[in-house]
Amino acid sequence: MSLPRILSALGALIALVMLNTPVQADDAHSYARIKQVSTPHLELELTVDFDARKLRGQATYSLARHDNSTQLYLDTNELVIHRAELLVNDQWQPTKYTMGDIHPSLGRELIIDIGRSAGQVRIHYETVPTASGLQWLTPEQTAGKEHPFMFSQSQPIHARSWIPIQDTPALRMTYHATVRTPPGLLAVMSADNSLSDERPGEYHFSMPQPIPAYLIAIAAGDLAVQEISENVAVFAESYILEAAAWEFADTPAMIAATEAMYGPYRWDRYDLLVLPPSFPFGGMENPRLSFITPTVVSGDRSLINLIAHELAHSWSGNLVTNASWRDLWINEGFTSYVENRIMEALFGRDRAVMEQALGYQDLLDDMSRLPPPDTVLNIELGRRHPDDVFSQVPYVKGQLFLMYLEDKFGRETFDGFLRQYFADFAFQSISTEQFKQYLKRELLDKHPQTVSMEKVEEWIHQPGLPEDAPRPTSDAFVKVEQQMQRWLKGGQLATEAWTTHEWLHFINNLPLDISAQNMARLDQEFQLTQSQNNEIAHAWLKLAIIKNYEPARDRLHDYLIGIGRNKLVSPLYRELAKTPANLKWAREVYEQAKKGYHPLTQTVAESLLYANQ
Repeated sequence: MSLPRILSALGALIALVMLNTPVQADDAHSYARIKQVSTPHLELELTVDFDARKLRGQATYSLARHDNSTQLYLDTNELVIHRAELLVNDQWQPTKYTMGDIHPSLGRELIIDIGRSAGQVRIHYETVPTASGLQWLTPEQTAGKEHPFMFSQSQPIHARSWIPIQDTPALRMTYHATVRTPPGLLAVMSADNSLSDERPGEYHFSMPQPIPAYLIAIAAGDLAVQEISENVAVFAESYILEAAAWEFADTPAMIAATEAMYGPYRWDRYDLLVLPPSFPFGGMENPRLSFITPTVVSGDRSLINLIAHELAHSWSGNLVTNASWRDLWINEGFTSYVENRIMEALFGRDRAVMEQALGYQDLLDDMSRLPPPDTVLNIELGRRHPDDVFSQVPYVKGQLFLMYLEDKFGRETFDGFLRQYFADFAFQSISTEQFKQYLKRELLDKHPQTVSMEKVEEWIHQPGLPEDAPRPTSDAFVKVEQQMQRWLKGGQLATEAWTTHEWLHFINNLPLDISAQNMARLDQEFQLTQSQNNEIAHAWLKLAIIKNYEPARDRLHDYLIGIGRNKLVSPLYRELAKTPANLKWAREVYEQAKKGYHPLTQTVAESLLYANQ
C-alpha cells in the first residue's frame, strides 16, 4: 500500500476512534469533574418514609480515576448529607467533605476527599420534602384513597435532589438498588422489575446497561401489574390497569417495527408505569420502565403515539444520549422522527402525516413567542435551568431536520445511516459536534452534492427554520378545513370517521372571531365541553378561555384541578393570565390545585400567574 493510502487509512482509523470514544463534555449544568474522577457504578440503598416525605439511605460509588485528583465532585440539591466514607483495605473509614454555595438552578456541589487509593466512596444522606425530583401524594390524592404514592422525575437535572450524584448526561453508570417501603406498597425502578404480586417491603433492582443519571427513576405505591406480552407489562393503580393494558396493546408490535428499522432492542424488557394524573409530562423514557401519564388512556388508542415516542427513546436518547443539555435535540429530535416512523409502520402514512402536521403547528406556535436564540437546535443555555428551554424546538425542528435529510438522501439510504448510527454510538453520550463529524463522514461525504455542511450548520446553529424546511400538510386536514367553512356558514359536520387528530386540527384552526352562537352550537352538537379525551378537551377549553365561553368554566375548573400534565394545564393558565378577571380566577383555582401538582408544574404555573409579583 502506498504511503498516501496508509496515511489516509490511519487518519480514518483515528477519526473512527475519536468519534466512537465516549465524550466527556464540559457540562455547564453539573459540578462533576468526570475528566478527573468518575463514578461508573452506583449501589443505592433507600428507605421510603411517607410520613416525613423523605428518602433516607446511602449511595456507594465505584471510583474511576483519570488523573491524580484526590477529590470527588458530586451534584446535590437540598440534600442533607450526614457523612461520607471511603473503602480502604476493606474497611469503611470516615472522610472529609465540603459543600459549595447554593446556586438557584444547579444546587450545591459536594466535594469529598478520596485520597489516592480508595476504590469506593459512600455517602449517607436524606432528601427533603421539597425535593424537586420527587412528588409525594397522600392517599386522598390517589385513585384508591388508601395508600400514598411517590415517584421521581430526574430529567434534566433533578436526580441530584434525591441522590448525591454526578448529574451530567455525559457520564453513564450501571446501578444496583435496595428499596424499603411500608407494608402493602410496591416499589419499582428504571431497572429489572419483578412481576410478582408479592409485596415484601424490600425490593432489589439491577440496571446492567450504563445509563446517565437523569434516567434513574423510582416509584412506590399501591400498584398492580398486568402482562401484555412476554417482555411487556403495565404497572398501574388497579382502577386504570385493565384499561391501560388494552390501550397499550400495540406496544409489542411497536418494538418489532422499530427493531426492523433500526436494530435490536437492547434493554431486555419494556414495561410501562401509569402514574397518577399529577405526573407533569406525557411520558418519561426511563429505561425498562417508561413513566406514562394517565391522560393518554383515552379508550380508543388515539393517543398512543406517546408510547411510540417513549419507546423510540430506547434507541435515541437512552442508547445514544445527548452529552449536555445544549444537545437535547440529539435525544428529542431523533426520537420524534423515530416515533413518527413507528406510527407510519403500524398505522399508515395518513396518520403519520397528520401527526407531523399537528407537531409542525405546535412548533410554529412556540417559535412565535420564543426569542430567536431559543429557536436554535444546539441552543446556548449558559447556566439557565434546562427546564426553562424545553419547547417544541428540539422535538419538532429536530424531527424536521431528519425528515429533510431523509428526503434528500432517500429513505433506504437514510435508514441505513440511522441504523449504523445507533450501533456505532450504542451506550454512549455524544455532542452536537460529534454528530456533525459522523454525519459528514458517513452520509454527506459518501453522497456528495446532495446536502452541504453549510446547510447542516444552518439547521443546527441558526434560529428559525430554513426556507426549504419540510412543511407537513395533511389531505385529511384540508378536508376538515373545507367542512369547517361549510359549518361556519350554517352547514353540518360529518365527523363520524374523524380521528382525534382531525378534531384537534378543527378546534385549533377555528377562527378566533367565532361567534358565541357558533360556540354554543358546536358544543351542543358534539358535547366538547364534556369530552373525556384530554387532548380534545384541552384544545376546546383553550378556545373557551379566549372566547369567554362561560358554559365551559366549570369543566375548566375541574380539568385544571384534576390534571397536572404541564402540556395540558400550562397553556390554559397562560391564556387565563391575559386578562385581569381571568387571572384572578386562575389564581384561585391554582391555589386549590397546586397541592396535587408536581413541583415542576407548580414552577411553570407560578411563572405564568405571578410573573409580576
